[in-house]
Amino acid sequence: MNSLWMLVALMAVVTYLPRMLPMVMFRRFTFPPFWKRFLRFIPYAALSALIFPGFLTSTGNPVSALAGGLAAFVLAWYRFNLMLIVLGGIFGVMIWQSLYN
Repeated sequence: MNSLWMLVALMAVVTYLPRMLPMVMFRRFTFPPFWKRFLRFIPYAALSALIFPGFLTSTGNPVSALAGGLAAFVLAWYRFNLMLIVLGGIFGVMIWQSLYN
């Protein structure tokens, strides 16, 4: 049990250091406006790269997955609540599969 706590503590240090060091090192550094704009879009690009391939293979049928993704995209475009966007994507897949399977 003691080694488990040691493992958790070491993993906390290992995951905390890469987040803390850039904040400490670049605290007084000011980025030019171009780089600020560039860095602001990195989380969206990274999440898109992680999510897009996953949702295409999530249902076993890429067409129904695209239907759910399109439904979620439309709801997100109109700035609905995140829970409604997820439910809309699920219902988009369900409707597509019930109509075309």
